[in-house]
Amino acid sequence: NASKVQLENLERESKRIDNLLEGGAATQKQKDDIDGQIELVRAQILATESQKTAVYAERQTLDIQISQLEDKLDRSRVKSPIDGTVLSKFKEQGELAAPGQALCKIANMDELILRAYISGNQLSSVKIGDRVSVQYDAEKGLAKTSGTVSWISPRAEFTPKIIQTREERVNLVYAIKVLVPNDGSLKIGMPGELIFNSK
Repeated sequence: NASKVQLENLERESKRIDNLLEGGAATQKQKDDIDGQIELVRAQILATESQKTAVYAERQTLDIQISQLEDKLDRSRVKSPIDGTVLSKFKEQGELAAPGQALCKIANMDELILRAYISGNQLSSVKIGDRVSVQYDAEKGLAKTSGTVSWISPRAEFTPKIIQTREERVNLVYAIKVLVPNDGSLKIGMPGELIFNSK
């Protein structure tokens, strides 16, 4: 901008010298000197413009490098894919972790899955989306809440060993999963009992 202002001043001065030269009050040398100064300033402006283009190109390169570094930094931060509670940590802060290695175990405690087993006789009366009542141990006896059947196993299996009596363990049952909303009173691993709502 300073060079452009200087060029405007020199061009005004050149017009003055042209007028004086016509009247015989200025010499050709003065005219040649001012024209030389004008050409010099124009050359400086052109050089500055070309430098500006190079600087802008370098700036774009630096912006790309900054974006790449920010992307690397962003990918190096550990972020949980879900909101939840950390159940156990496998790595401590500052320890080296390999790609794909588990750092901690996280669970969303807002909704828990109750795994239950139903007999073959009950299978036909249960379908996905059914609302069921769930009972669990509480401070004053049994507490009750509701849940939704989200999955039914397509194949029968022997009753799991957690069932108490030997007679019941030889029966074939179907596993189901029930989504149960949690207000904080339910814990992972708590036993629960299903009550099918009468239709």
